[in-house]
Amino acid sequence: MNNNIDFINPDDLLKNPAFSQIAITKGSGKTIYIGGQNARTKDLEIIGKGDIARQTEYILQTIETALNACQATLDDLFKLTIYIVQGQDVRKGFEGAKTFLEKLSNPPVITGVIVAGLANPDYLVEIEAVAFKTEG
Repeated sequence: MNNNIDFINPDDLLKNPAFSQIAITKGSGKTIYIGGQNARTKDLEIIGKGDIARQTEYILQTIETALNACQATLDDLFKLTIYIVQGQDVRKGFEGAKTFLEKLSNPPVITGVIVAGLANPDYLVEIEAVAFKTEG
């Protein structure tokens, strides 16, 4: 657990086990910005064509890989921005995220955005992330 990130869910705001309302970083460390991840592998294969759950699952695995490359873990993650192509079933995307969310000590702050399309017509979802890794 990263003690330099406070997750706050005031009583007057919606409480949801999938996300937090506020995240505050404090102390010395580095902020890690992970650009929008999609369902394309390093070999240019698209994972889960037509399946938002599978694409979401794959993308969240790539975010975990990116964090590890920065000597960070899921406990350092505090913000996700999720871009979902209009017409996709958000609930199915959430199903693809369940395993990932179960690994988190605290649910991150999340913003969901419905978009007309992404860089490739086979992409159904794209996710960017922000983490804070303390020094030392």
